[in-house]
Parts: sequence; structure tokens; C-alpha cells
Amino acid sequence: MTDIAFTPQSKIAVIGLGYVGLPLAVAMAKKFDVIGFDISEARVSELKAGFDRTEEVEREKLEASTITLTTDPAEIKGAAVYIVTVPTPVNDDNSPDLGPVRSSCELLGPLISKGAIVVFESTVYPGVTEELCGPVLEEKSGLKCGRDFYLGYSPERINPGDREHTVDKITKVISGQTEEVTGVLAEIYGAVTSGGTFAAASIRAAEAAKVIENSQRDINIAFVNEITMIFQKLGISVYDVLEAAGTKWNFLNFTPGLVGGHCIGVDPYYLAERAKQVNHDPRIILSGRAINDSMADFVAERVCAQLSGSGKILVLGLTFKENCPDLRNTKAIDLIRSLKRRGFQVDVHDAAADPVEAKQFYNIDLTPSLAALEDHSYAAVMGVVSHDEYKAITGAEFERLLEAGGLIADVKAMWRNLDKPKHLRKWQL
Repeated sequence: MTDIAFTPQSKIAVIGLGYVGLPLAVAMAKKFDVIGFDISEARVSELKAGFDRTEEVEREKLEASTITLTTDPAEIKGAAVYIVTVPTPVNDDNSPDLGPVRSSCELLGPLISKGAIVVFESTVYPGVTEELCGPVLEEKSGLKCGRDFYLGYSPERINPGDREHTVDKITKVISGQTEEVTGVLAEIYGAVTSGGTFAAASIRAAEAAKVIENSQRDINIAFVNEITMIFQKLGISVYDVLEAAGTKWNFLNFTPGLVGGHCIGVDPYYLAERAKQVNHDPRIILSGRAINDSMADFVAERVCAQLSGSGKILVLGLTFKENCPDLRNTKAIDLIRSLKRRGFQVDVHDAAADPVEAKQFYNIDLTPSLAALEDHSYAAVMGVVSHDEYKAITGAEFERLLEAGGLIADVKAMWRNLDKPKHLRKWQL
């Protein structure tokens, strides 16, 4: 038996209160004594005021929660369980940036006590928890990993903006350094999700399972993006093709688009890095990434080829997915930059994004209102993100916004059945 400190009355500390950590912490606070920690004073202040800018937790649920929120490391000292939910981005060269994970371990090392469990939810390649996190925690704590404190891994499966597959409903993969640690994680996570838990064979297997979930989706989308490019050159809409092919019972329902976000557009690079470390060339993984990363420029080229070479384009959508404010790693910005490189003036509207974050992250001044835009001022209106507000745009509104002979460019097939004015043109993937 290991000397684990956890009891149902113990304190659980969730490290990082973003898209993953906050919903998890609020869900766990219904069953346990939970303290949420974040290094951002602005973030914690907003949460204490009942405002979650990620829109993952409603104000009433946040205000009703018993969670304690803090930026003070001293307040999480001596917790029985630490759950780390910090981001794992990539560098400019697409190599994994494990800086946030390492920094979390350096912060927690002096705070953990004997018997503590440190669980990581951040997406990493197989081996990071035991080969990087364990040694850093040992160094900073003076304790022995596997004897004085223990490691666990439970990959996050938060899908930003998804109100169906929430943290209290999904199956949680868990794995601990020992069988007893795995049992504790089953108790903790099993108490907060109706989807139950699945004990992976090892921490490395759990890490690998997470990193392939999004890599698989990335590769499938890459195939659809590549056939989209082919069919565009043949004068065929891929959506017409997919509609027909979808009548077969085992056809996989993937659609083309700009593959961004913090997970699908990033995780494959983590798997590729680990593959290279063991002298394997990850050809399919990196080919899929290359195709998806090139999609924004392909769309820009196809649209600009139908225009006169100058003028104004209105881009509808900046977030990485529909009906969600998340701007992380959005590929809409690549499309906007490609349009500008081709000589077009670009205005951007987004029905969900925070204008402050759009300016901060991408130096984009979002157009505040479609209704306030000047009539007949655009050579093209591009539907890039299928927010509900954009799906509802009528032919009359396009007629107001577009100049004579203007182009309705439908990247997401939002307007396939649009009753458009005859004097306007329409293009779709």
C-alpha cells in the first residue's frame, strides 16, 4: 500500500482556469473541496465577479459554486491532489512548447507534501508525465516520485462551445503511477461524470490515447481538404460530392475547412516530435498537417481569382469554430493575411469573438455591427465561420452589402440553399 494522503474531505487544487480547468474545477467543487489556481490576476478577478470570457461556465453556475479562486500559490500548499490543466502550445517552428507544463511543475514542487498526487490533463506526447514532470517535481520538492508523491494522467476532452459533451458527461480516461493511485483517480473523476472512467494500461498509454484522438481527426479532415482542392480545379463542389457519398452507410462524415484551435491543429505536432525522437518518420501525420495548414491560402487564391484584383472583402468569422469565442490558433487569420497579401482591403466581423482579444492576439479591429456597414461597399463577402448569425443572413442583406456583381464566397456551405439576387455571384468549396 502506498501512503496516499487523499480522503473524500481532502483539498483538490486545479492548476489553470482556462477552457479545461474551469469547467473541471466547478464540476469537482460539487463533490469535493476544490481550490482553483491561475497565474492571471485578471482572469481570477473576472471569475470572482461571475464572468467567464470562455463562455464554458454560465454566470449562475459560477456564482453558485463553492470553489475557491486564487492567484496565491500559498493557498494551494498541502493539497492532497493537484490537477494540472495548463496549455501545451507549439513554437513558431511547430515544435512542442512544454514550457507551461514545466513551469507548473516548478511552481508545485515546493508546495506538495508527502502522499500528494499530481495529475496532468494537458495534452502531451507519451513519456512527458514520467520523464519530464516527475523529475522536475522531485528536484523542486526534495521528495521521491513514486514513494513520497505520485503521478497521474487523465487527458482532457473539453470541446470548446460543445454543450453536449461536457466534463460531467464524458468518459474520463485515467491512469496512475500505481494501482492505488488509479483507484483514487477513479473515485475522484467517477464522482463528477456520468460517463464513467476508463483505466488505461499505463500513463504512457493514456498520453498516447489523447494525442491520437485529435491526430486522427486532423488526418481525416486533411483528406477531405485535399479532395476539395482537386474538385475545385475540376469545377465540382466538394459538398455536392460529400452529399452523394454520404448515402453509403460507412462513409465518414468529415467536411473541409480551416483546421485551427488549440487541439486538432497542435496535437499532431506533439506526436510527430515523439516519433522523430525514436527515429520514425511520421509521414502521414505531417502530410496531413501540411495540407490543412495550406488550406487558408488555397481558399484565398480561389476567391481572389474571381475578383478584379483590388477592392474590399468582408470576412465573416475569426474564431476557430462556430458559436464559440475561442480565438486560439485560428486559421481564419491566415486567410485574412493571404487576402491582404493579394492586395485586398479586409474588414472582419465575428459574432462570438471578444474584440479586445482579437486586437490583442491578431491586431484585428473587429467591425462592431453588420447593420452599420456601408451599403454596396464590398467586392466579396466571405463566410468563414458558420456562426448561427451568419447562417441566417438573407439574400437582401447580401444585396445591400455587395457592389454590383459582387461575390458571395461560402467557405462553410452555410448558404447552399440561399435565394440570392440574380446579379450577384456565388462560390463555394
